[in-house]
Amino acid sequence: MTPAEAAAELNGQEYNSRFHSENHLLFKEMAMEGLVAVYGESDDLMEFCGAINDEISAYNGTTAYLDGNGLIENECSNEECPHFAIRKMHAKSIEALWCDEENVSWTFRTDIPHETFEIMEDDEVFCRGIVFRLSDVG
Repeated sequence: MTPAEAAAELNGQEYNSRFHSENHLLFKEMAMEGLVAVYGESDDLMEFCGAINDEISAYNGTTAYLDGNGLIENECSNEECPHFAIRKMHAKSIEALWCDEENVSWTFRTDIPHETFEIMEDDEVFCRGIVFRLSDVG
């Protein structure tokens, strides 16, 4: 499976509380292929499914940092942790943008090679998510 094939499978699906569970088998297959889907949930979450299975708080947008092993999180109690700062310098980022584009709640910006897909809500685009290969993060 390629990022384009996974994005095509997700494209056009309806946003609802069952979105994740309805795609459970697809996300499991994506995990085996090293693929990750990123999309917005509600108005405050950035979801990662596939080779990364996690979520981070994203109210009004946020930036996630990744390396070849997955999400990088600050494990220090200090927001200015020098160890986290060093890891961020060598990481790739994905910026979650809340209402950055007209009529789309969630979009994502990254330098990681990716494909996009759209999640619909009431015949309008709710989220423009991305699919990428974790090995492309480096």
